[in-house]
Amino acid sequence: MLTWPGAAMSATDDEVIRKRLLIDGDGAGDDRRINLLLKSFIKWCNSGSQEEGYSQHQRMLGTLGQCEFSMGKTLLVYDMNLREMLNYEKISKDIESNISAAHDKISECKKQILQAKRIRKNRQEYDALAKVIQQHPDRHETLQQLEALGKELEHLSHIKESVEDKLELRRKQFHVLLSTIHELQQTLESDEKLSEGEDSPDTRMEIQNGH
Repeated sequence: MLTWPGAAMSATDDEVIRKRLLIDGDGAGDDRRINLLLKSFIKWCNSGSQEEGYSQHQRMLGTLGQCEFSMGKTLLVYDMNLREMLNYEKISKDIESNISAAHDKISECKKQILQAKRIRKNRQEYDALAKVIQQHPDRHETLQQLEALGKELEHLSHIKESVEDKLELRRKQFHVLLSTIHELQQTLESDEKLSEGEDSPDTRMEIQNGH
């Protein structure tokens, strides 16, 4: 008959308790395995023959292997969830950064709109002045001024077109950014719902039955 000293059995009991706390995570048969392991341990300690002791020892090793496998699977799931959480945090920071950049672009577009309005106002004033100047076509100096004003108007027109093109581009970019943010938010919400579904009792029961 195999016997263990009291101190050794106490240390073994502590180790069994620690392993149970580690592997008793999702409730997928872990309590049953722990109870089976404890019963096998008691039978092994009280075995009356070497063959019976060897048989109980093999059972304990098999049950312990199942517990360690369950613990390893739980740790892998935890690690995967941790990586997903870090990934979501990165996505959230990227979204905040994009929103901040969008606000900056909007401010820049507002400045460009004000500049375009000033250009249009100046052009109207130049048009009014050109009409006044055209009332004196016989003077050479007036013609030179008209020519200079024409070039200035052409330059301002190019500037206005450039500003309007940039403004339209910024508007399109901002629309694309908002669409991307909306899609990311929908993806995050869908992942959260999927994660909640995987953690439900029905889902765990289906996983256990599948194994």
